[in-house]
Amino acid sequence: MKERFKFNTVGLFTRDNKATVDFYTKTFGFTTDWDGIQPNVEMTLGNMRIILFPRDAFEQMVAQKFQYPEGFNGTVELAFDVPTFADVDKEYQHALTNGAASVLPPTTEPWGQRTCYVADPDGNLIEIGTFTK
Repeated sequence: MKERFKFNTVGLFTRDNKATVDFYTKTFGFTTDWDGIQPNVEMTLGNMRIILFPRDAFEQMVAQKFQYPEGFNGTVELAFDVPTFADVDKEYQHALTNGAASVLPPTTEPWGQRTCYVADPDGNLIEIGTFTK
């Protein structure tokens, strides 16, 4: 069967593109050629792609107002797998050092996963986890 769609990008609407770019490049190693001026930002890490667009510019573009969550955004998460349990702890600390807010410190769950949650500068939830000790 011919592929109808190929999911390839997550888009985030930001309060501050620079803060969000700094966070994802320093914390996870995303790269971008963003000029710091244009509203549209594209960041890549391997075959992952995140695009950013300022909330106010998006509302102006589509001529609609939106309601954005305050605090932590519990509607969606970005999930990053790491090689080992120790890496979960290491990457959690690295994320906090780069400005993430702690949501759930590293925890070994009953189903065998070690996981943690942090939030980016806009409150988007990020899971860092693995099933490999």
